[in-house]
Amino acid sequence: MKNLGVYQGVVPPESESLERDGYAVVRGVFTSVEVKQMRTEIDSAFDEYPPERNRTDSDEFRYEMLNRSAACQAAIGHARILDVIEPLLGDDCHVIANTAWRNPPEFSGGPWHCDAGPQVPRPEGVEWDDRISYPVFAIGAHLLLQDCRRADGPTAIVPGSHRSGRLAPFEQITDENLTYDGRPPFVMEADAGDVAMFVSDAWHRGLPAQNGNGRYFLQTHYARRDIAQRIRPTAVTHQLSDEAVARADTDRARTLVGLHNPFFYDG
Repeated sequence: MKNLGVYQGVVPPESESLERDGYAVVRGVFTSVEVKQMRTEIDSAFDEYPPERNRTDSDEFRYEMLNRSAACQAAIGHARILDVIEPLLGDDCHVIANTAWRNPPEFSGGPWHCDAGPQVPRPEGVEWDDRISYPVFAIGAHLLLQDCRRADGPTAIVPGSHRSGRLAPFEQITDENLTYDGRPPFVMEADAGDVAMFVSDAWHRGLPAQNGNGRYFLQTHYARRDIAQRIRPTAVTHQLSDEAVARADTDRARTLVGLHNPFFYDG
């Protein structure tokens, strides 16, 4: 693992937007041929593998796509993506989760949430010192495989909310007009082949679809090297002997040795 310092080089404007605003959209990353190939291989994965969990939306996604699709594995390493994220996460950052989503036209959206964090939790009224570059630990990227407009239920981001050090206020958990520091949500409308990115602790949500076409995208989460991969659950992939697993006979003993219940990123 490398130590990280303050990056001193020239960076793309999307890197600056992620650090400052918590989101960015990189346009025209993938060709129509590449999009078609990813769709073909993802559709095959949906046919081959059963739904992932006992959830009401479990048939809308499939985990660990980099294991199931050569096209998806190639896509996550696209140079235009890495050029944006590496100045923030380090040039040894890695993928911690890789999920394909096919949300139907009746996609109902979800509440405002953070994927992880807040990474630097703070009480209300304690502002971030802008002399310090805001640390980014993980970045979610939606590799769009079909056009996504407001009617289709795109992801919305509250700009600057990743710097709040707090979760979205519970009383506004589904309020489409939620703001932070006076800034309204940015709706990440994009075309097939675009990549929409957001910082893990930015307040974001999928907006309810409005008689559109639904959503189809490859979701990839990149993180610093010191954050563990969660592509497969720890019950399947861990570094423990059978004896150590057997000795972990309480919930806390299991989490202490690294056997965690699946949560947001976990496959």
